[in-house]
Amino acid sequence: MATMKAAVFVSPGKIALRDKPVPEIGPLDALIRITTTTICGTDVHILKGEYPVAAGLTVGHEPVGIIEKLGSEVHGFKVGQRVIAGAITPSGHSNACLCGIGAQDGPDSPHGFKVAGGWKFGNTIDGSQAEFLRVPDAMANLSPIPDHLSDEQVLMCPDIMSTGFSGAERGNIKIGDTVVIFALGPIGLSAVAGAKLLGATKIIGVDSIPDRLNIARALGADHVINFKTHDPVQEILKLTDGRGVDVAIEALGVQQTFESSLRVLRPGGTLSSLGVYSSDLRLPLDAFGAGLGDFTIVSTLCPGGKERMRRLMEAVGSGRADLSNLVTHRFKLSEIEEAYDLFANQRDGVIKVAITP
Repeated sequence: MATMKAAVFVSPGKIALRDKPVPEIGPLDALIRITTTTICGTDVHILKGEYPVAAGLTVGHEPVGIIEKLGSEVHGFKVGQRVIAGAITPSGHSNACLCGIGAQDGPDSPHGFKVAGGWKFGNTIDGSQAEFLRVPDAMANLSPIPDHLSDEQVLMCPDIMSTGFSGAERGNIKIGDTVVIFALGPIGLSAVAGAKLLGATKIIGVDSIPDRLNIARALGADHVINFKTHDPVQEILKLTDGRGVDVAIEALGVQQTFESSLRVLRPGGTLSSLGVYSSDLRLPLDAFGAGLGDFTIVSTLCPGGKERMRRLMEAVGSGRADLSNLVTHRFKLSEIEEAYDLFANQRDGVIKVAITP
C-alpha cells in the first residue's frame, strides 16, 4: 500500500507528521497531489483542543494541487490539471445546499442538521496538510486554476478570502457605507478587501500590530486604530461624528471585540460575525439597546464549491484583490511542527504560512 506524509492531530497540544496510506477514491471523488497549502486559525483551535476532532485525523483545509486520479463518474476534468478546492465541500443535494447554504451541508436527518457540516477537510475527513488529498463530490468542488495565477496567488481562496469576503457580503455592505473590521488577522484583512470591493467608502481597521495596520491600509482601509494606544469605540464614534458604523465585522471570536462591534453600530446597523468562539458570548444590555436597537447580527461560515472558487480567482486575476502579500513565511511539509509553533504563537510577524510538500 502506497503511503504519504501527513500532519495529524495526536492529542490536545500536539499535531505531528506521520506516515499514512494514500487515500482511496470513490467514483465521485478526485485525488489531488498537494502543491501548496497553509495553516488556518481554526487548525490552531484544533491543536489546542478547543475544537474536537478524532485522533489520527489529517488536518488542514486549504488545498492547492494537481489532479492525480479521477473517480470513474467524474467528468470535465483531467489528470495533471491544476486545481483548488474550497475548505467547504458541499455535496449539492442536501436540504442546506438546496436552500443555498452549502457550508451547512450534511446528511438530512429528522434529528436536525450538524452545524458546519459542509466543512469536511480536517474536520470529519482527512485534510490537506499532506502529500495527497481526497476531494469528495469532485465535480461540485474542484475549480481549475488559470495558468497565469501562481499557487500563492490563489492560496487564500479556499478559506481566508472566501470567509473574509463573506463577512462583508453578509453584512450587506452598500455603496457609501462606513465599515469597521475588528482584528486584522488574515480573515480580517480579507474582509477589508471585500468591503472595498462592495463599495464601502469609509473603512476602519482595528488591531495592534503595525504590519497588519499597514497591510490593511494597502488593501483599502481609510483609517486604522491601534487598540493598545487608543480606545477603538471612542475613536470610531469620533470618525463617524457620533453616528456609528453601518457594518461592524468581528473577525477574532472573543467577547471584547464582539461587544465593541455592538457599541459602534448605528441604529439598525449590522454586526457580521466571523470569529470562531470558544466560550459563551454575552449581550450587554446597553450595547444591545435592551433588544430595541433594530440591530442585525449575522454569522458566516465561508462558502465553498467550484463556482465560489472561480469567482474568487476572477477577483485575484483581475487585480482587484491581491492577497498574496499575506503569505509571510514558507515551510516544507517536513517542517510542519515548526510551522505550527510559529503560527500558533504568532511570532516573527507571521500572518499566513505556505506549506509545500
